[in-house]
Amino acid sequence: MAIFVCMTLPASLHAQAQPMTPETLWQFGRLGDVQVSPDGNSVLYGVTYFDIQENKGTRDLWIIPAAGGDPVNITNSDVSETSARWRPDGRRIGFLKAVDGKSQLFEMDPDGSNIRQVTSIDGGITGFGYAPDMQHIYFTKKVKISSALATDHHPDLGKANAYIADDLMYRHWDRWHDGTYSHVFVASYSDGNVGEGIDIMKDEPWDSPLPPFGGSSQIAWTSDGKALAYIAKKLVGKEWTTSTNSDIYLYDLASGETRNLTPFNEGYDKNPVFSPDGRYMAWESMATPGFESDKNRIMIMDLETGKYRDYSAGFDQSSSGFAWSADSRTLYFVSGIHATYQLYALDLETAEITQLTEGHHNYQSVALAGEHLIAERMSISMPTEIFRVNPASGAQDQLSFVNGGILARTAMGRVEERWVKTTDDKDMLVWVIYPPNFDPSKKYPALLYCGGGPQSAVSQFFSFRWNFQIMAAHDYIVVAPNRRGLPTFGQEWNDQISLDYGGQNMKDYLSAIDAVKVEPFVDENRLGAVGASYGGYSVFWLAGNHDGRFSAFISHCGLFNLESWYATTEEMFFANHDIGGPYWEDPRPHSYDFSPHLHLHKWDTPMMVIHGAKDYRVPYGEGLQAFNAAQLMGIPSRLLLFPEENHWVLSAQNGLVWQREFFKWLDKWLK
Repeated sequence: MAIFVCMTLPASLHAQAQPMTPETLWQFGRLGDVQVSPDGNSVLYGVTYFDIQENKGTRDLWIIPAAGGDPVNITNSDVSETSARWRPDGRRIGFLKAVDGKSQLFEMDPDGSNIRQVTSIDGGITGFGYAPDMQHIYFTKKVKISSALATDHHPDLGKANAYIADDLMYRHWDRWHDGTYSHVFVASYSDGNVGEGIDIMKDEPWDSPLPPFGGSSQIAWTSDGKALAYIAKKLVGKEWTTSTNSDIYLYDLASGETRNLTPFNEGYDKNPVFSPDGRYMAWESMATPGFESDKNRIMIMDLETGKYRDYSAGFDQSSSGFAWSADSRTLYFVSGIHATYQLYALDLETAEITQLTEGHHNYQSVALAGEHLIAERMSISMPTEIFRVNPASGAQDQLSFVNGGILARTAMGRVEERWVKTTDDKDMLVWVIYPPNFDPSKKYPALLYCGGGPQSAVSQFFSFRWNFQIMAAHDYIVVAPNRRGLPTFGQEWNDQISLDYGGQNMKDYLSAIDAVKVEPFVDENRLGAVGASYGGYSVFWLAGNHDGRFSAFISHCGLFNLESWYATTEEMFFANHDIGGPYWEDPRPHSYDFSPHLHLHKWDTPMMVIHGAKDYRVPYGEGLQAFNAAQLMGIPSRLLLFPEENHWVLSAQNGLVWQREFFKWLDKWLK
């Protein structure tokens, strides 16, 4: 039996509202990088708007009172202002802006006036941070360490274009390794005057922050400004690609010495946050070597004694985004529960963890503003906005309304929470999203959404591509299950999928669609399955194992042949943990039996394949194999290849092409 919980938008938002279109997704302002002022009275944030004709986005900076009020636009130019940070005295705001194509540090007054360029560093910088005492800043920039280009080895052949590699990690995510690394520099600072930077990682062939997604949260000043912590995985080549062993290193400004604070852990250690009183360091840590989706623990070290403790022992959830209270007695953080992300508080004295918020939404960050918390929040029906949360009562008040106007004229479908029984008698949460003008007397086609990761929760996220509301706006019932292998339902549920790609989680998918297709408003003869990454793999696998349920498939950046994928992907720790190791081992890991290409003889359903040529996590040959095979077998199929996109589709016009082709294919076969 299924359990239903419904979410509806206020009736006023539906008055004269129109269904969402692909263009709507690119009209939304994309809010992020929220920063609370040192006095807790103001909130700084950035909003990116896209110009479809120019095919680019531009970010401007805004300030809004932390207690609520009207926002003020403090920058407005045709060049993006990014990475904005309050100076510790609150009198100036630092931010990055491109000069001749290279980012430099600028500063301005909080009202946007008195803008001044602060750095002119050769090659530009990629990030920065003020020391609490304002005596120093750090900045990050690319540094050439090793030879990887043909011109490095053969300087007389200046027009040669080739890469030369003698080890692994010659490419990562969407770029080939050119011998440069991101290094951390420290420089003196005095009221906008920056001294010469010292490379605190000089000649070291590794990065900080960690590529491809590490940011400023991986670098932190101690509370007195006398030392700087940074994250690095001090390994190279094959050792780097097979390990998740990152550590937190502390650089002492006075002595110039660096020491490893976390040598005892062989998994990820990331994102240090120092308590205001300077006594503690909290950080995120994973215990299992090579497992990138292990439980993210709350580790806290007493810097006076060197003793540390896992404060999340017994708390069967991952935690992230740490923020200390002013008295250093409470740690606030974000954690996922039942496909939502909520705010929590850890009492350091009692070690008690308290959930502060509830609701169908995802909190993405948390910061302190006096007695309140400032946090970014989204939902399936709302892009990210800023909320003010009372930690005592749990009251949540929306501060920003960046997209209020667009939402008011956009009809959103009802989002329903269902709990469906799986084949092994477990309860699985499934989101069901209805068309905005749902008519229960009609019969609708339905889409099964296959989540990626594979360990990424199908939560209350608002995606600008895989958007459930735009699927519903095209008159589809959307079925989005939190199948086995997804977080926010305990570590056992999360971990089960490893080594079992074609097992229980595939049964979970079918349990979800089977529970919904029997509804009188669903046409069980018009079902489709769509997904990206592991979701794309899922679509390929289901194409050979669906027993006639589906009439159309779309796979984006999916794994098709696990042997060829293993031999061409880049982060081998993921493949080794989830697949079980190389296919040439004896005995051969049984996971390779789950390769979709082995079930190709049962394909008989129209298949669209989408891929980015700069996707090095799931190289585009996987998509070409699937499309070529479908063509040779006479199966109706279409290939959509983006030469300049990676695992995602990031540009505006390519994004519109993606949406238009996506629904063109589905409408052809399901309507």
